[in-house]
Amino acid sequence: MALYESSIKSLRRLGKGKVRDIYAVDADKMLIVTSDRLSAFDVVLSDPIPDKGRVLNEMANFWFGRLGHVVPNQLTGIDPETVVKPEERDQVRGRSVVVRKLKPLPIEAVVRGYIIGSGWKDYQKSGRICGIELPKGLQQAQKLPQPIFTPATKAAAGHDENISFPQVEKLVGAELAAKVRDVAIRLYKEAADYAATKGIIIADTKFEFGLDDKNQLVLIDEVLTADSSRFWPADSYKVGMSPPSFDKQYVRDYLETLHWNKTPPAPRLPAEVIQKTSEKYREALQRLTGRKLA
Repeated sequence: MALYESSIKSLRRLGKGKVRDIYAVDADKMLIVTSDRLSAFDVVLSDPIPDKGRVLNEMANFWFGRLGHVVPNQLTGIDPETVVKPEERDQVRGRSVVVRKLKPLPIEAVVRGYIIGSGWKDYQKSGRICGIELPKGLQQAQKLPQPIFTPATKAAAGHDENISFPQVEKLVGAELAAKVRDVAIRLYKEAADYAATKGIIIADTKFEFGLDDKNQLVLIDEVLTADSSRFWPADSYKVGMSPPSFDKQYVRDYLETLHWNKTPPAPRLPAEVIQKTSEKYREALQRLTGRKLA
């Protein structure tokens, strides 16, 4: 059964994102419920993708555990089913986490190991991404000489915008900006090296960070999921073309075939696109973690 939106009455709702619903547990903890909503081109579609929220939750928890030695994260270890009423447990089971309440930084820490998407478009225009000069003659989907940090602003509504590193320094200070960059690149490298052993290329990803009450950097939100990353099967990867992927690119590609101006309301998805997308999310989880959904 798909969950488009949670309706937990025993906790106060703090907010509703494109995919996640957030509730207050107490003064310093929150419950985050990952729905089956899908957004494409920053528009939330009206068709849920069955099991998508459970896959994202399982995948993020896997990476939080695997990368915990690099930077502290938001998880408390509290079972989400213990903070809601018994009749609400079905809504949180397998798709929720109880996290620490932290002060989020106003940036998205994007790391790119390959040139694709908006980065490829920027490079074609200027030879740069986020002000970073890149070698001439790169082709679409080509691996970069080194992963690069290409931050973006976090837009409450609408499109996030790529920004330069000096702009990040202005937003959060030079010392914290450097730490976010270095931690994000290390997280990406360790994850990409691991994923390569599973036949998956992580082309790029975005991280979000917050600060605790001691101003310590903490990894928050989702981590290396099929929503926040581009996952490519290594066996079908070719330079010069956009590879097939395990993320929502499949839905984006379908929507690009329609006459839609990328503003709400979004077109409805055919049943076969919904099913294929759900399968891609589940396959990514199984390939990367060896886990199947119960």
